[in-house]
Amino acid sequence: MSAAAGAAALSGESYLTDGFSLRSWLLTTDHKRIAILYLASITVFFFIGAAGAALVRYNLIVPEGLIKSAETYNRLFTMHGVVMVWFFLVPAVPVTLGNFIVPLMLGARDLAFPKLNLVSWYLFMLGGAIVLYSLFTGGVDTGWTFYTPLTTQYSKGHVVATVIGIFIAGFSSIATGLNFIVSIHRLRAPGMTWFRMPVFLWSLYATSVILVLATPVLAMTLVLLAFERIFHIGVFDPTLGGDPLLFQHLFWFYSHPAVYIMILPGFGIVSEIVPAFSRKPLFGYTFVVWASIGIAVISFLVWGHHMFVAGTSLFSALVFSILSYMVAVPSAIKVFNWIGTLHKGFIRFDAPMLYALGFIGLFTMGGLTGLFVAALAADVHLTQTYFVVAHFHYVMVGGMVSAFFAGLHYWWPKITGRHYPEMWGRAGALIIFIGFHLTFFPQFILGYLGMPRRYHSYAPEFQVLNVLSSAGTTILAAGYLLPLGYLTWSLLRGERAAPNPWDATGLEWQTPSPPPTENFVATPVVTEEPYAYPRPKPQATS
Repeated sequence: MSAAAGAAALSGESYLTDGFSLRSWLLTTDHKRIAILYLASITVFFFIGAAGAALVRYNLIVPEGLIKSAETYNRLFTMHGVVMVWFFLVPAVPVTLGNFIVPLMLGARDLAFPKLNLVSWYLFMLGGAIVLYSLFTGGVDTGWTFYTPLTTQYSKGHVVATVIGIFIAGFSSIATGLNFIVSIHRLRAPGMTWFRMPVFLWSLYATSVILVLATPVLAMTLVLLAFERIFHIGVFDPTLGGDPLLFQHLFWFYSHPAVYIMILPGFGIVSEIVPAFSRKPLFGYTFVVWASIGIAVISFLVWGHHMFVAGTSLFSALVFSILSYMVAVPSAIKVFNWIGTLHKGFIRFDAPMLYALGFIGLFTMGGLTGLFVAALAADVHLTQTYFVVAHFHYVMVGGMVSAFFAGLHYWWPKITGRHYPEMWGRAGALIIFIGFHLTFFPQFILGYLGMPRRYHSYAPEFQVLNVLSSAGTTILAAGYLLPLGYLTWSLLRGERAAPNPWDATGLEWQTPSPPPTENFVATPVVTEEPYAYPRPKPQATS
């Protein structure tokens, strides 16, 4: 790809210093500054959610529980789930790296609707503030899934306020998805055809379609839940003539596609990093693209596998089981394509690549164990155990967070104009990978042995594996805190970054680091296929 007429000749200050004041940031419509606002926000939510997880693991060190009140324990794991899912995992990549990189990748000056982009951040913050107020002034004890009739009949916490906060944050997700869809359709640089787009754009496009189509279903479900609690209208509560299974159908119709809202952007990040650090074109680009679209489509058809023990018919359970196996196919295609790209490449094990390789390992582990819970007979035994907790975290936390860190390290020099200390970046990737396995692999064994999830106490024979899991949490916490330290340090002391420190392809690398407010002086023109790295020459054989 080549930029027209001198990206190097860009004038003016960078987006970080141009008109630097609190007012200029809070009223900005610059996609780059909004991405930084989102990054600061989700970092706070991440550590609040992580604190809840740490207290849960602290409680489970001993069989009778170190937190003496079961009600307090219920509120803690609900706080962890609500904050992590709705205010970190779902929005993390699209609203931060997506907001910053998408216009640069497209060769555009901004997203299609800059003011809507700012409004989406305020909606996100308003929803988050309501949820945090609810969780810290009485809490919720229902778990992040808000299952009825527990939510409608028995919970005494701030359920209505919490679901209202999530409802408001949902509009932020819809606005972001709409912005990405229109931008990708309308703002691509000349020469950037659909199949010249980087895979990161394709992944966010598929993610945005899910956001726009699925989030309204969750919003309507939460409104009905709130109305039922306030006005005693029978929708889900069986004592009022409602149907609790209806809530599960509506909730999981959104929430299983939401799994791919969390993980599809991670796929896109890894598809950018693996070719860049293997110095090879992405193997099977077209297959990777269609796999993203396939995941988005099939993800709407598999929600029923969350309900195998909820009283659904045997026929529907078998259908959902088959469909759940089908959704594994496009995910596996991506893994094989990344491995094909690595094959015989000139691989550099810098921090972004180590995080990306960690993602591949953790996601593959999570995906393979997902086949067990997609199997009807196995899921009957495993569904209410710690096996599901481990499977979910391998995909969502191990996989998605590793991909997020991979992208953050990859584009950090572009975002800030500074390099982080590479040695510490590599150390962080390795510590997180080791700590994650030590934390969650024992939970597979605990689930297989029958330890139920969401219980305040457990049988004494499970203590050794629980202590091991809790010990792993301390290593994992150190791994998550380490990037916060050295990335913050790099803002003040880091080496200045060149426009393209990784010698990567893509329009985002043809602007200075950090980019100026206008991104490009002249509209860039795309003349090559994506990932146009020179192919390694075959080695001569004797």
